[in-house]
Amino acid sequence: MGQIEEVERAAAEGDASAMTALGKHKLAEAGAAGIHTLQEGARLLQAAAEKGSAEADYAISVLYSVFAHEPQEWSLALVHLRRSAERGWDAAREQLCLLAADRDLAAAAASGQCDDDVWEKLQATIDLPALLGSPTATIVSRTPLIKVVEGFASGAECKWMIERSRERIERARIMDAHILGGKVDSRRTNSSTFFDILDADFILNVLRARIALATQFERPSLEVTGVMHYASGQTFDPHFDWFDSAETPGAAEIDTKGQRVATFLIYLNDGFEGAETEFPAIGWRYKGAPGDALFFMNVDETGSVDRLTLHSGLAPTRGEKWLFSQWIRGPKGVGL
Repeated sequence: MGQIEEVERAAAEGDASAMTALGKHKLAEAGAAGIHTLQEGARLLQAAAEKGSAEADYAISVLYSVFAHEPQEWSLALVHLRRSAERGWDAAREQLCLLAADRDLAAAAASGQCDDDVWEKLQATIDLPALLGSPTATIVSRTPLIKVVEGFASGAECKWMIERSRERIERARIMDAHILGGKVDSRRTNSSTFFDILDADFILNVLRARIALATQFERPSLEVTGVMHYASGQTFDPHFDWFDSAETPGAAEIDTKGQRVATFLIYLNDGFEGAETEFPAIGWRYKGAPGDALFFMNVDETGSVDRLTLHSGLAPTRGEKWLFSQWIRGPKGVGL
């Protein structure tokens, strides 16, 4: 009997750990298998949570926050995050401590010097409307359209994303028609990691919702989120984020998933020199402070690709740079 069959057998017998594992397996399959697989995964996780699984509660919190649109859905995500924390799940506890407005209580919770109801108290201090709001953007270029959003993410959110990414990064790749997942290339020497639905968490999904608000794109248009790392001397040579319809992989991407119409970057750290994002066609560079964001459209007002969006990630001359990267798609078939 294979491993998945063993998990299915144990889940059928009511084992909470197996139900959680199988539920997460269903979520991972849902992209290709469809809504019914997603629903089955959610059902298994709910049943495991009812049996007391902290991990299942955590996964349900992520699932709610992935799809949340209404305030009550975000509140339910927080409820499950709190229950996961009460049941001892470290990542849930860390996020509640990070998000709570009561910093003294958060510090006490992080140190373990607190009452049993501390997680409920922390949840009560989280201001969801403020958390999901976005600062005002400033237009720095109209052709191409480029905006800067200062203070988009908090310092704590930036540090959270860096620490979540630190052990996951690997050499970044560029698209190649013959190699699944792309290829290593001398034109791109930095590292990266990406967060699918199983790797996501409440804070990441808050940032994605905030990006959707700031850019006026629906959240389903957002690709899987990436975090980029540049060590000293590493670079990403001048490139476009849009797909080239004249090339096989680009045309296939546009036809099946839509053109990559916009890019949203959050600068996660400081303490480095150089490493600006450069737009050589318009003679402009940007180096954001931690939490600042850069948004630019990769297509013009007609939907045609904009060659003025040529840009590069310059190398740090000292220190390391961390960058949150969110690509955004347009309608399928547009741009062919």
